[in-house]
This record gives sequence, C-alpha cells and structure tokens, in this order.
Amino acid sequence: MGAVSLAVVIMAAGKGTRLKSQRPKVLHEIGGKPLLTHVIAAAARIVAPADIFLVVGHQAERVEAAVAHMGVKFVLQAEQLGTGHAIQCAQGAIASYDDVLVLSGDVPLLRPETIELLRSFHRSEDAAMTILTAVPANPHGYGRVVRKGLESAEVEAIVEQKALAPGQEAWAEINTGIYGFRASALLNHLNELSNANHQGEYYLTDLARILSGAGERVVAVEALDAGEVLGANTIPELVALDAALRAQTAQRLMLHGVTIFRSETCVIDADVEVGPDTVIEPYVQLLGGTQIGSNCLIRSSTVIENSRLADNVLVRQSCVITDSVIETGAKIGPFAHLRPGSEIGEEAHVGNFVETKKAKLGKGAKANHLTYLGDAVVGAGSNIGAGVITCNYDGVNKHTTVIGEGAFVGSDSTLVAPISIGDGAYIGAGSCITREVPADALAVGRSRQVTKEGWAAARRTRQKREC
Repeated sequence: MGAVSLAVVIMAAGKGTRLKSQRPKVLHEIGGKPLLTHVIAAAARIVAPADIFLVVGHQAERVEAAVAHMGVKFVLQAEQLGTGHAIQCAQGAIASYDDVLVLSGDVPLLRPETIELLRSFHRSEDAAMTILTAVPANPHGYGRVVRKGLESAEVEAIVEQKALAPGQEAWAEINTGIYGFRASALLNHLNELSNANHQGEYYLTDLARILSGAGERVVAVEALDAGEVLGANTIPELVALDAALRAQTAQRLMLHGVTIFRSETCVIDADVEVGPDTVIEPYVQLLGGTQIGSNCLIRSSTVIENSRLADNVLVRQSCVITDSVIETGAKIGPFAHLRPGSEIGEEAHVGNFVETKKAKLGKGAKANHLTYLGDAVVGAGSNIGAGVITCNYDGVNKHTTVIGEGAFVGSDSTLVAPISIGDGAYIGAGSCITREVPADALAVGRSRQVTKEGWAAARRTRQKREC
C-alpha cells in the first residue's frame, strides 16, 4: 500500500474586524513575525511547502507578498462567505490528495507535534472527519464538542456558543476550528453545506452533522495544551499570545545554557539564537534573525536586530545594533549605534556615542568616543580619536574613507571622502584632511594658531572705560 498523500489548507482570508485594524488579521505579529508565518512554519514540518494551500481573500496580494518566500500555494476566496465556502474554493487544489488538514492562520502557537497528533489520530481512527479539541480554562465564546460517550472518540454534535441551552455553558471541550478530513468524504459532501443561518455563511463545522448523518465516522482528539490552539480576535488577546511565545522562547534559551535576568522585561523574537554561557541583562531586545555566540554579555537596555555576534562579545548598556556583524572578543558601547552594514572585527572597540554605518573595523581597531564612521574601512590596530568624522556624503553621492593598519587619527579630525590614509600614518588632532595621506606620514590640516599677548586684558580695560 502506497503512502497516503496529505494536503494542508490554512484559512487566511478573513478581515479580523474585532482587531480594529486596517492590516489583515493574519499579518499582525507576535514574536517578531506575522501570525500566518508561524502556522506555515509548523505545517512545513509535517508536509512539503508545495502541499500547503493558503486560502486568501481580504488584501490577498498583501498576504501573498508577506509569505511568498515560504514556497506555499495560494487559493483565492474572492468573497468571504464562511469557512465552508473557503474550502469550496480550494476543491480543485486538494482533489488529488487522500487526506486534508485544515488549520487557522491566526493560531500561531500551534506546534508541529500537535499537527502530527491530529494526522496520526485521524488515520488510526479511519475517520472521515477529525476535530482537534481543547479544554481551556474559560470556554466561553467557543463551540462545544459533544461526544457520544465519556470514553468515546466519536462526536455526536458541535454546539455553538449562541445555541447552548441552560446548563450547557459548563461543557468544557471546545472546537478549535482545526480539522482532519478524508478528502473523498470532504469533497463528496462539501456542497451540502447551507448558508441558512443568521450570518448567511457556509460553516465547515456543519460537516460534522452532515458526515455523521451519512454514516461516516466523525471523531475528536484533544490537544495536550489548550494554550497553543487559541487564536487572537482582539489586540489584548494578540498581546497575550505574544507574551506567551516570548516566554517560551526565553525558557528554551535558558534551558540551553543562556542566563536571562528578569526575562519578563526582555523582548526576544522567536527566531533568535543565543549560545550557552551568554548573559542577557534586563530590558534587552533581541529582534529578527539575531544570532549571538557563546560567553557574551549583553547589558541592559540594548537593542540588537538582525545581527550576528560571535563568541566573547561584550555589549555595554544602551547600544543599538542593526544588520551588523561583530566578531570574537569585540567590545561595544555604552551608547553605541551600529547601523546596517557595520562589521566590527575581532577584539575591536566601538565606544561611547560612536556611530557606524557601512563601516568595517579590522582586528583590534578602536574608536572609543564620540565618533562617526560612515562608509569607512579601518585597518587592524588603528586608533580613531574622539570626535572624528568621516565626511562621506557630498550632497549627492556617498564616498568611502579607507584607513590603513596601525594608523592614528587625532581627536576632532574630519576626513573628507573619498580619501585614503596609509598604514601607520598619523593625523594631527583637529585636522581637516582632504587629500591622500601616505603610509607612515604625518598630516596636519588646520589653520596656524595666532596668539596676541595681553589682548584680553586690554579688552577688559576698554570695556570698563566705555561704562
């Protein structure tokens, strides 16, 4: 017997009106990524992306653009007429599969293990429809799943919140809106759905009654953790999911040897990676695809986004680091700003109120105070004094400053690009350098000092006479 083919359909067409937002619901973010990308990533652990179909509708082009890189396919639900109608729109896409799993694009904490539980249980029960259920602390607002017996896997009915009779509010097992179907049974009965209800929509939940009435087997399996199958219909619920995911991320990192002090104050995105023996102090933000090596220290109030830090890096307080690379043993800050394209070499120092942009510092290079290095290459072992500026913009184009190895640039100097400073060269403090400086040369580009002795005393005398 050959392998059973499986498709995954993810509902991603809705507006999410209760969020009071112009953004599509599935593109709201938790853990630094859209809700939908979390669901796709979990499904892609079970099936190939080519077997994942997104039903899109509201702002479809925007949703497709946000996840196109994930390799999934798209089905358009031009008019949103309910969950059943969404699957009707996908009939052609799923017709060649044996089984179909239906997921919600706004349930971002769903784990691959739970998707696998649904698939395995569905197949072991030889069911036409399998409903993933949960027992949350507060089931209010969800449809309830009624089984045929306490120990039975078979489902008798799904009763929506509005249809609950007195006393039925206490029923605890809810329908999560996540299902498994035998494709043939689904497609054979899909057009029996009716929109004869208050909303005028076609509900996928009605298939439980339709399939059961046709003699098909409808069963339920409970998720091990109710928290992972809850969606977000309001901003407070969205923020709560974000907090839950970030807590999970921090816990995962700590279990792998990372120390995070006051983890509840830190903002750590889901894809962040941190090596063992690294210490993260309170109020740190690690965002996007940031990767931090082992034995680093990230001090309080620092923000690091989409950057890579090697081992043994020290980042002092209140630094902002974006799209940059920092090599082994480097020291950054406090109050440093590394803008995109910065590359800080081994054991290099970027200190107080130093800003870099598309700047590459070689091994052991230092810029410790009040400096701007933009579009610059600084050779190994060079020292950049306080207040140095690379003048990289002429009002139209950006130009590069190249400083060789072992050079010394005195405080308050301005280097007007394009320019190069040779290996071992010295730049006198307060210089404005506009021409190339050869290796091992001294360049001083400042006006001659004029001293007039007694001038100040004479001025004060004149002022007294005038009074």
